[in-house]
This record gives sequence, C-alpha cells and structure tokens, in this order.
Amino acid sequence: MGVSTTTLDGVAEIVVAAPPVNALTVAGWYELAGAVLAAGRDPEVGAVVLRAEGRGFNAGVDIKEMQSTEGHAALVGANRGCYAAFAAVYDCEVPVVAAVHGFCLGGGVGLAGNADIVIASRDAYFGLPEVDRGALGAATHLARLVPQHLMRAMVYTCRNVTAEELHHYGSVLEVVPEDELRGKAMEVAADIAAKDRYVIRRAKESLNGIDPVDVKRSYRYEQGFTFELNLVGAGDEHRDAFVAKGAE
Repeated sequence: MGVSTTTLDGVAEIVVAAPPVNALTVAGWYELAGAVLAAGRDPEVGAVVLRAEGRGFNAGVDIKEMQSTEGHAALVGANRGCYAAFAAVYDCEVPVVAAVHGFCLGGGVGLAGNADIVIASRDAYFGLPEVDRGALGAATHLARLVPQHLMRAMVYTCRNVTAEELHHYGSVLEVVPEDELRGKAMEVAADIAAKDRYVIRRAKESLNGIDPVDVKRSYRYEQGFTFELNLVGAGDEHRDAFVAKGAE
C-alpha cells in the first residue's frame, strides 16, 4: 500500500497504489486523507490531481481486513477512514481533479463524487455494490455524479454506469483513452494552478459554501445504517460471502 505525492509547477499529483484492486485498508484511507489535506495546505500548490496505479481507480474498503479483524475495530476504522478521505477531497484548499480509470466502486465513488473535476478513461465505470455487501454509503457522492432516479436505481440494483454516461450528464469533464488520462488530468490541473492562488482558494471555499447538500453530514447519516446492518448480522453475512467467493 502506498500513497505518494509529487509537486511540479503548482500541481500536486497524489497517486494511490494498493494492489491488486486499490481496496484501501483503514490505515490507507487515513494516509490518503493526510496526503490530500497536506497538498492543499502547501502554498505552492494551486491544484491537485488524484489518480491510481493498477487495474482501477478504487474498489472501496478492504473487506478482507474487516473480516479478519476481531471485534468492530476495522468496521469503525473503515467508516471513519472513508469519512476522513472523502472529507479531505472536499475540504482540500485547492481544486481536486480525479483521474479515473477502470473501476471506481464504493469508496472510489466517494472520492470522485467529492472531487471538483473528474476526468475519466474510456474503460472507466462507476458503481456502488454496497447493498450486495450488506452496507450503505456514498449515495451522497453518487448523487453528485448522476440524476436522482438513476442514483436510486444504482443503489438498489448495484448496476454500474460508464464514463461516457457520466460525460453525458456533465459530471465527467472529458473521456479520453487510458494512455492519455494522466496527461489530460495534469493539463486541466495546470490550467487551474496557473490562476491566482489566493483567488482559486477563495473560489473553492465559496463553491463549497453554496453547496445545497452538506456532504459530510449526509454521508455520516448514511453510515448510521451500515452500523445498523452490522448489528442485525446482515453486514457480516454479506461480507463473509464476498470473502468466500474470492477464495474459491
């Protein structure tokens, strides 16, 4: 697991590499949150690019860690870690450009949904498999990417949508071949970073201030239902089935 940050010409590039599928551990979510917030606090940074290495952008929480940990520490940690990482993207003092390739599932939707701009590769797809995992959450962020009725259908059925569909809705700025993804994201971020740093930071603050939904409170409300599902046993049942299926 690794989260690395490099800064060049006012753009901080944060790269997540957690093979095989970029499903983050509790520590990984907090590491990512810290990296994003630190980049935003750097006065030399005018924009952030958030991307990942490997097969896809993000597959959510590490369910294997959760099921192999005694008690509820990993469940609580994953919920708090996701909350911290999603909030970090939203609260980052400068605009965050998410460069999404392959799968963007669960926690990946939380990151992309809270980003200021999303650039995606042609193979990218987005979804919330939470219902099939005995959990809930990130519908708050999915609702920033797709219309309300589609969001509900995606939550209930766990169906995915493509980058092209999101481009149609305007939530993905551009769809490009995968080998051009990083370059396009860096290009967009560089355009932002070339602006007056003080003005851009105030622009980010002002846009967050006029948001019609408090994304942090809304997501925390969703998380409460995940804890309920865990208390009644549905969470463990579905997570155990997922781990067993992966071991087959």
